[in-house]
Amino acid sequence: MLKFLSRVVVEYNPLDPRKAAAVELLAQCNGRKAKDSNPTCSPPPRVLVTYLNGAEEAFVAADGATAQGMRDQILARGRLLETEQLFREAGEKWPVVIPEEELGMSFPGIKVPLLLPFR
Repeated sequence: MLKFLSRVVVEYNPLDPRKAAAVELLAQCNGRKAKDSNPTCSPPPRVLVTYLNGAEEAFVAADGATAQGMRDQILARGRLLETEQLFREAGEKWPVVIPEEELGMSFPGIKVPLLLPFR
C-alpha cells in the first residue's frame, strides 16, 4: 500500500469509539512489509494539536523529544490562552504592553495591614 504514497496522515480522537479503522490502518502502515515496500515514505513523526481558540501547533518528534515535554508546552500555551481570555473578558487590551522604563523599576510589594486581636 505505501508504495503508492509519499505521506500518510492519520487523525482520530483517542476517546472516540469509531477510531478502530484509523488505528488499524496506522498499525498496517507501521508494519515491516509496508515499510519495506516504500522506504522513502518516512516523514518525521509529529503531533498536531488544535486549541479551543482554533490555533494549531505542530510538535515534531525530534531526537530526545518526550511526551512530557510536549505536554508541558501544551499546558504553557493553555495557561497563556486562559490569561488572554481573562484580560479580554475584563475589557483589557491583549497583549499587555509594559513600557520599557517600567520593566527596570523596583517593585515595593503589597502592604497588608496587620490585624491584631481585640483584648
